[in-house]
Amino acid sequence: MNALKQKTLDLLWEEPYKIGHWVGFKDLTELHNGWLRSFLFGSSTQTLLAHRGSYKTTVLSLFLAIYPVVRPAENVLFFRKTDTDVTEVIGQAEKILESPVMRKIVRNLYGVDLQLEKATGSEIHTNLCTSAKGISQVLGLGIVTSITGKHADVVVTDDIVNIKDRISRAERERTKMQYMELQNIVNRTGRIINTGTPWHKEDAVSMMRNVSRYDCYSTGLIGRDKLELLRKSMSDSLFAANYELKHIADTDAMFTNPVFSADETLLYDGVAHIDAAYGGEDSTAYTIIKRRKDGQIIGLGKLWHKHVDDCIPEIKRVHEKYRAGSVLCETNGDKGYLAKELQGQGFKVNTYSEKMNKYIKISTYLRQSWPQIVWLEDTDPEYIDQILDYSEFADHDDAPDSAASLIRETERGKIKVLDRRKLGIY
Repeated sequence: MNALKQKTLDLLWEEPYKIGHWVGFKDLTELHNGWLRSFLFGSSTQTLLAHRGSYKTTVLSLFLAIYPVVRPAENVLFFRKTDTDVTEVIGQAEKILESPVMRKIVRNLYGVDLQLEKATGSEIHTNLCTSAKGISQVLGLGIVTSITGKHADVVVTDDIVNIKDRISRAERERTKMQYMELQNIVNRTGRIINTGTPWHKEDAVSMMRNVSRYDCYSTGLIGRDKLELLRKSMSDSLFAANYELKHIADTDAMFTNPVFSADETLLYDGVAHIDAAYGGEDSTAYTIIKRRKDGQIIGLGKLWHKHVDDCIPEIKRVHEKYRAGSVLCETNGDKGYLAKELQGQGFKVNTYSEKMNKYIKISTYLRQSWPQIVWLEDTDPEYIDQILDYSEFADHDDAPDSAASLIRETERGKIKVLDRRKLGIY
């Protein structure tokens, strides 16, 4: 073996993360080198749980680029939550493969020029593969895609569990069923590599084997000041899941187990509420509810991290999509500014002056009604998460405040519902 080939093999075995440095990922450390080596040369199923911002997906993209070179006869099936998520990572792997450093590595190892015979954003196949399998070396799929008949030497999952799995039992069960199916497509001598974040004690992460955890305190990748800023920018549960890799127990939670429906017609002719943000860390929350004769309450919630003025076009779109009637907003903070803006946009507006303590309002009206509420699946996950995370000392309460205010006012019968059918709007 010539010296150049041996030097290249030593690089791939001992310090593959340096390839990341050469293609622009300068922040990769010895920690990432360990992750990458375990992905490339491990022989058993493994699960890497690492905090957001730890570059775990960057390491995966390096793996997807390097593996077809060091194991050209094997194939990899790569899964993320959706097809769009897949394209992001596969596209990055393709760019790494097209880099001068990877072309030099291939020339040193095999004495040929690297050619990408397939580079579609979901598939990678090179001229190095001599297998007669007739399948791409790397194929990326959304986790809900049909995988019947597929087989792989290595199955990789990345973030197939997300915030939807926290708030929806149906989503958790869907993901778990698909994850169980992955066990059937791994070849007899193959393995599964999982990376991601746990969101719920009963999500698919709970089924994954050989787990290694790297929280925000153990990696040293995020300074304490930055961590405190991140902690203040999101709910406690989001920070715990994304950075501490743990769940906040639901034992003492005021709100648990939200129920969802896909039937948007159930919400038609409902009434809406806007909890407006005018700057700072507050969000603009928008809620629609429809009270049914059987006592059930159908709800929809949206949340935007921006000034209410910037949200009005999107609010109008959602309002019209779900055929909502009147919209309710308080006048305490803005002296009626938002009401006038909405009226100018053609909304039927009801106003009120808030006099009730926020915690008492939420813990009374929203909590009492919670068992009767069915949320449309189009509800923003962050909206529901803010409700699930609510306590008297919560930093973010725009969503539960909006929902509680609307439930209270409709319960009191103070909103004049705009009946669009009677007005001949349909």
